Amino acid sequence: MTDVHGTVEPGFESVREVFAEVAANEARDGGAQLAVHHRGRLVVDLWGGDGVDGDSLLGLYSSSKGVMALITALLVQEGVLDLDREVSSWWPEFAAEGKERITLRQLLAHRSGVIGADGGLSAEELADDRLIAARLAGQRPYWEPDTGHGYHALVVGALVGEVVLRATGRTVQELYEERVRAPYGIDYHLGLPEALEPRFRTALPLLPTPAEQAFLAANPIAPDSLMAVAFNFHADPPFDMVGYANSREVRERAPLSGGGVGTARGLSRMYAAIAGELDGRPPLLAPDTLAEVARIHSAGKDLVTGQENAFGLGFVPLATRYPSLSPAAVGHSGAPGSQAFADPATGLAYSYARRRFGFMAGPGAAENGRLIPAVVEAAAKAA
Repeated sequence: MTDVHGTVEPGFESVREVFAEVAANEARDGGAQLAVHHRGRLVVDLWGGDGVDGDSLLGLYSSSKGVMALITALLVQEGVLDLDREVSSWWPEFAAEGKERITLRQLLAHRSGVIGADGGLSAEELADDRLIAARLAGQRPYWEPDTGHGYHALVVGALVGEVVLRATGRTVQELYEERVRAPYGIDYHLGLPEALEPRFRTALPLLPTPAEQAFLAANPIAPDSLMAVAFNFHADPPFDMVGYANSREVRERAPLSGGGVGTARGLSRMYAAIAGELDGRPPLLAPDTLAEVARIHSAGKDLVTGQENAFGLGFVPLATRYPSLSPAAVGHSGAPGSQAFADPATGLAYSYARRRFGFMAGPGAAENGRLIPAVVEAAAKAA
């Protein structure tokens, strides 16, 4: 068994036991972190595995979509953005190829059909949201907008980020730094400073489990499929998932669809600022705002992945994946199997992060299925 390090508050010892059994063991070759806040207090702060400690910065990929969703929700809450306004009203170039009626709400709910670019995006474009936005302004949708949903895996951040930039003159990255990361001291970064590079831990090669290997062998990704387009596998060369996080340019520019870097402790703290009071400050999102972004806007078969899933507005309504959570729980996963969320109904904020991952771990690694119920049960007993 891999050694487990860190601390838990009294009442959360069972979470440490589960982490030792599943998380540290399953990620032992790459390392894992788990952090939980309850009512603003850090009650679980654990890590284990090779090459990772509690301060190791990890590439957490699509976890950055949760930051994008938070900043967008704040701007909606303040009346700066209108969810039902057409994207092209802020960004006229986006109206090309029949996209003039796509709304911000549809973008956030993965309903626009603008999932990638014909011919693929270059590595340079994938590292820079402004380049992605410029390329996609003239791109045709891959299905009739708002007639279905599909994961806009590598581009939704650039699309929403361009709307924020056009509306405010500020990037999501700048607004996050000024309004959330710096004031709350959050160790999760959209734009990793050079001084913090020594704390970054590179991703290990993708190592599919036997089940993943069997699934991928039985379901090869066709180069002309929506899956290939959304994950840029139709490009030449195709998307390099490991190289993406290991690129200094990606870590520096922090494309919003997947360029965030941080610790589980840091991401849990960000979600703690959504779940309830933190450091004497009220929750970042008002109850009505949170209810709207948590409300299911897309559900059923995903046109990109072919799987059943659900989306709110930028956030994922995580009770659809983890029944022990309340319908108010919102968060986002990341390709290494990471998962993070806020559940205002219980005052919980959670972040699990892994260094190594398998291709199918994006919706959240399997160990979250044991860790999350253990956290919820411990918190209920501690209440």
